[in-house]
Amino acid sequence: MRIVLVVSYDGTSFYGWQCQKDRRTVQEEIEKALSEVLKHSVRVTASGRTDAGVHALGQVCHFDAESSIPPEKFGECLNQKLPADVKILYSYRAQDDFDCNRQAKRKTYRYSLYLSDKTQPLKERYAVKYSLPLDRALMQRAASLLEGEHDFKAFCAAGSQVKTTVRTVYEIRMEERPSRYGTDLDIFVTGNGFLYNMVRSIVGFLLEIGSGRLSTERLTRALQEGDRSLIGRTMPAKGLTLYSVEYES
Repeated sequence: MRIVLVVSYDGTSFYGWQCQKDRRTVQEEIEKALSEVLKHSVRVTASGRTDAGVHALGQVCHFDAESSIPPEKFGECLNQKLPADVKILYSYRAQDDFDCNRQAKRKTYRYSLYLSDKTQPLKERYAVKYSLPLDRALMQRAASLLEGEHDFKAFCAAGSQVKTTVRTVYEIRMEERPSRYGTDLDIFVTGNGFLYNMVRSIVGFLLEIGSGRLSTERLTRALQEGDRSLIGRTMPAKGLTLYSVEYES
């Protein structure tokens, strides 16, 4: 039977999702816990990889196993074996042909910032400090230009090997909340798939726009020419969280 796991993890101490020799990864920890529960090795497939330092609130993965453990109880069993920085939120049985990677329709990433001139240690693990004034209206205007189907080559890290750099961004939205020493700002990006470092590059570009250091005309050129040098910096991994993965059913 095919079992689906919805996983949350703190990516700080992981070298990403995918198994790597001599490096701690989320996939390795889950597969190790599964082998202890099932008494044999199991391969886990994820909706997509997350990079070193990136967190997840709702990563989705699946595996195949024949077991007397009820599907909805796998999460509880695994959580007893898993370390504190990765846990299963819930588990369930899916149809045997379900593929959490190929059948994912929409993914949403959240990038977290705190706008302040003071470094706040309690936020530093999951958010990035930004101290320059931001024009939210300019940022939203640039975000709307990024929505839709585009060639996002300029927003892809060098050396990425993909068949196409065309992706569809369904929505970019910003949510802000006042805090005691400034403002918390979350940027949500929803799309049908993402290139390597694409979301972190989008956020970096929006901040450059909002601070007045780049113009929206620069965005038009970046999309047309695919020139990464036009968009500014890639934001640190620690602010990025895989927020949710959506399927047709």
